[in-house]
Amino acid sequence: MLMPLSSRRSLLVVSLIAVFALALYASKQYEPPKVSNADTYPAHDAHTNEKVTIAADIYNTEQKASIFRLKYLDKGVLPINLIITNEGGAPVALTKMTVQLVAHERHAKLSPMEEQDIFRRMTHAKRSDDVARTTSPLPFPTKHKVGGLKQEDQDEVEHAMFQARAVEPNNTQSGFVFFDVSDLNDALAGATLYVTGIRDGGGNELMYFEIPLDKAK
Repeated sequence: MLMPLSSRRSLLVVSLIAVFALALYASKQYEPPKVSNADTYPAHDAHTNEKVTIAADIYNTEQKASIFRLKYLDKGVLPINLIITNEGGAPVALTKMTVQLVAHERHAKLSPMEEQDIFRRMTHAKRSDDVARTTSPLPFPTKHKVGGLKQEDQDEVEHAMFQARAVEPNNTQSGFVFFDVSDLNDALAGATLYVTGIRDGGGNELMYFEIPLDKAK
């Protein structure tokens, strides 16, 4: 028995929409968001003497997170765009920079996820060890890959993660740090982002930066 013409047309339209949606997803490439000086963001901490400002731009809504292919929020992963502006006359070094999110809820202290941890979260894989990562220098992207994710998705994680090793004079660097907030009901309520380990041209460590994340919600 033949399907009515109207039903066949409807089925064809639905099929074409599905194919178009899949093609659009497959062709979507991650492009880092454009950023401004750090002091233009609501959540920032400025060190006027050193002329360095750090801001946190939180991607905690579906609209903002639509720049990504991967659905980080659905997996309990919170992306935060870290923006560092240096308006001084010498570069500042970031190679020993440490970032920590301190949540009011349960007084949780969270370090940024490593690239491999993000891969595992996206694929539901488990770590090969039971050791939780403690505060340490920022986990810069690596070239190690794991199965279960498309190459485009792995590339997105690598390209999105904060990678800058320094900020030149009168320049701004940015990149994402990702936090596992799956065990928290409201990770941002009363939360603070601490950034330490930034050094000036003489190797002297700057005072820590304290960024209240409530302002970025």
